[in-house]
Amino acid sequence: MRRLSLNSSYNSDTEKTAALSRTPSEMHRGCAPSRSDPRKQPRENEMQITRNSIETAPGPGDWFTGSVYIDTVAVPAEPSRIQAASVHFTPGARTAWHTHPNGQTIYVTEGIGLAQRRGGTIEMIRPGDRVFFDAGEEHWHGATASRFMTHLALQQVDDQGSAVTWGDHVTDEEYSAAPAATQ
Repeated sequence: MRRLSLNSSYNSDTEKTAALSRTPSEMHRGCAPSRSDPRKQPRENEMQITRNSIETAPGPGDWFTGSVYIDTVAVPAEPSRIQAASVHFTPGARTAWHTHPNGQTIYVTEGIGLAQRRGGTIEMIRPGDRVFFDAGEEHWHGATASRFMTHLALQQVDDQGSAVTWGDHVTDEEYSAAPAATQ
């Protein structure tokens, strides 16, 4: 079993390789694996790790009301069509009304948020909640007025590479119909 360390302060690729190939018991003891360890031999199908080099991006004003920050998690790469981002909403921030050609799943990781589909009630969402919006369903989501909220947004692009169609901003009147956040 290979374990990945979140510590990126290695002095060389050799140290990094050694750290990544330690078993849990070796990590506990602080020992490096022996040179004859078969786990150090190159494999044909190595796990692909892409180090994040994309900086956090502010959410565009055409898409959001308030301050929103986006960290890219996955971009479509044939044959996959999946796109994913960690989206960070400050209190009161929210998306504009929008749709997704193949639907969207959001997974709340922290804070308290709100989500609404056109014509539906505004629902409060919390860490661990998963919300699915059907393909073409107009909706919005964001933070409550008094709490931050972060969610993972997962969707598939269509044949033209588009994952979303943006609409009008959610008005303050629409947003103020939300229930008050409680613990």
